[in-house]
Amino acid sequence: MKHRRTRKFWFCGLAQLNIALSAFAADTRPNILYCLADDWSWPHAGVYGDRVVRTPTYDRVACEGMLFNYCFSAAPSCTPSRAAMLTGQYPHRLEQGSCLWGFLPKKFPVYPDLLEKSGYVVGCMGKGWGPGNFQAGGFTRNPAGPTFQSFANFLKTVPEGKPFCFWFGSHDPHRPYRAGSGAESGLTTDKVVVPPFWPDNEISRNDILDYYWKVERYDREVGELLELLAKAGKLDNTIVVMTGDNGWPFPRCKANLYDGGTRQPLAVRWPAKITGGQVCDDFINLMDLAPTFLEAAGLKPLREMTGRSFLGLLTGAEKCGSRNTVYLERERHANVRAGNVGYPMRAVRTRDFLFIRNLRPDRWPAGDPKAPDFQNRVFGDCDDGPTKKDILARRDAPELQKLFELCFAKRPAEELYDVRKDPHELINVAGQPEYAAERKRLRAQLDEWMKATGDPRAIHDDDHWDGYPYFGSAATSKKAEK
Repeated sequence: MKHRRTRKFWFCGLAQLNIALSAFAADTRPNILYCLADDWSWPHAGVYGDRVVRTPTYDRVACEGMLFNYCFSAAPSCTPSRAAMLTGQYPHRLEQGSCLWGFLPKKFPVYPDLLEKSGYVVGCMGKGWGPGNFQAGGFTRNPAGPTFQSFANFLKTVPEGKPFCFWFGSHDPHRPYRAGSGAESGLTTDKVVVPPFWPDNEISRNDILDYYWKVERYDREVGELLELLAKAGKLDNTIVVMTGDNGWPFPRCKANLYDGGTRQPLAVRWPAKITGGQVCDDFINLMDLAPTFLEAAGLKPLREMTGRSFLGLLTGAEKCGSRNTVYLERERHANVRAGNVGYPMRAVRTRDFLFIRNLRPDRWPAGDPKAPDFQNRVFGDCDDGPTKKDILARRDAPELQKLFELCFAKRPAEELYDVRKDPHELINVAGQPEYAAERKRLRAQLDEWMKATGDPRAIHDDDHWDGYPYFGSAATSKKAEK
């Protein structure tokens, strides 16, 4: 009897040990669900005060987590913006990765690969890194992760006790839009706010409504993903991020370094660590996401990452208020200039000012006025749409001349905007004596940033970017970056 009792206790002890080992083996690190819209711009969400667009999912994520008022994309163009998110580095450090329809060299590590090596299950749905040719860079799959047809299918591949990182890349609200789709969905033009650099008429207002319709579809799709997470019991320990890759596809916005091209919505929800109802005014660059995700997963951000983790802001370990500057850039967007040349720019955005350096002011910022090689696509760095067509069709009318110049005309080598007095960045004060000291300070600050981050244009201001391969055809150029 004594021997049997000892054997029974031994089996009970072994069972308890197995349970303990199973619990120890379970990876309790947070899941990551990154929900990226295509061409969604700040402040187009209900929680920001937009009185027209309906974004209940984004508003929920913001109210149950942290809402950011000053988030910016590293570049106002899909491919380089997404490359910066994935690598945590400024686009100018990524060689071919800094241009639209190019490729990202595999020598630059991306956070999905790093998380996968540490035990995460990774996946991607919709528009990942791109547009471009990831195989040309040495990748065997999209840098955002292996592709899945649905989030539900992906979740089936995640073993119990394993954390996941999933990239949901919506194609909304990218153009083209179906004319009238916004109005048909019940949206009305009476409360639409038209930026002062476009004509305020029914053409622009309905164009905005059609854009809003696609923003709402993105918002609904993210809501469906959250429902799947809730049913799977994984919602509370999942970092949910909602944002956009660059500005909205209208004149003087996307492909420009003004706020309409770079300022993004950003909300982060993680009930396990983030107290809801927080609003942060610190400046965030979307390249900061990579080191943030790595740190949340217990990994050290790579030394070469120029992005700065903001995990401390989310958890309360770092107080809001210390991040007041972002740096912005662009190289070649679409192939819409003779010789396939780009329009290089660098900028620094502070709480009070935006200083822009146009490195090739002799070129047209929105593309050549005539581009016969691309089916007469004019000013092709600006996506085609009713607002653009209206401005170009009436460009010689007295009331439209100034708007045409703001959106499409050539620009000086330096621009300076006092965003405290001029939030829409309409008046270039670079030549005004009272701003001379600020202009000098910001110019020096931009120079120092370019040197410190290894910007090739700070060393040899050549145009080697224009020689990088462009994998978009004439047809894809016509669609800009769909």
